[in-house]
Amino acid sequence: MSADEAVGRLESGMTLGIGGWGSRRKPMALVRALLRTGITDLTVVSYGGPDVGMLAAAGRIRKLVAAFTTLDSVPLEPHYRAARERGALELTEIDEAMFLWGLQAAANRLPFLPVRAGIGSDVMRVNPGLRTVTSPYDDGETFVAMPALRLDAALVHVNRADRRGNGQYLGPDPYFDDLFCAAAGTAFVSCERIVDTAELTKDAAPQTLLVPRHTVTGVVEAPDGAHFTSCAPDYGRDEAFQRHYATTPWSRFAARFLTGDEDAYRSAVRAWHEEYGAGPEHEERS
Repeated sequence: MSADEAVGRLESGMTLGIGGWGSRRKPMALVRALLRTGITDLTVVSYGGPDVGMLAAAGRIRKLVAAFTTLDSVPLEPHYRAARERGALELTEIDEAMFLWGLQAAANRLPFLPVRAGIGSDVMRVNPGLRTVTSPYDDGETFVAMPALRLDAALVHVNRADRRGNGQYLGPDPYFDDLFCAAAGTAFVSCERIVDTAELTKDAAPQTLLVPRHTVTGVVEAPDGAHFTSCAPDYGRDEAFQRHYATTPWSRFAARFLTGDEDAYRSAVRAWHEEYGAGPEHEERS
């Protein structure tokens, strides 16, 4: 599929999961395609990065479920922060482990899973809808009953995929893209390159086949599809451009970089680098 065809399957009001982590391996080509539509009123579930920042700045998010929203080298995503400070969206903020178990519960079609994370913290106070559950065994321990994070659709980005939907990561961290796909009714995987199935394991271990085809609805070949986030080992984060994104008013950034298709986006980014002599400055920072 093309990116536009993939997001054409989405609808306003959906609960949308977005894979990756912070400013790392985010499905940005799919996010940019989503911004070209009129889809709005979304509940977004994400270990948030610029995906959340852009959608929030554009007024597309009604509710956000997240453990954080960061650009990694920029601790708090500024466009998300601005949207949050003006009350533009509802926020359900939970612990990272609670988020993980919410995806696990949804992937396994369970209503909730017990988790220790959150006990003794303010997460229960700021989320009064959360419940606890007591172990039925002799220990009698109390856990947070983390509800399933069920998704109508998921968007993820990986290094390689085949046309059948098998997705492969080649970097140091799989994040939780497989769970986003398994927790969703439909899932769209973008990749740096579509290859033959046999090529997936020609030079890489079978364990790198993160996303199984039975959880995938469509595959999009999107070179540089995670830009400006990292997609190791194919490329690191474009720190210079990320700083530009973080320090530029949203309307000005969107007008220059988000008014056309992916070819127009890449051309605009190249022109920006040439204009400011920044160089690509791909860099991965913790």
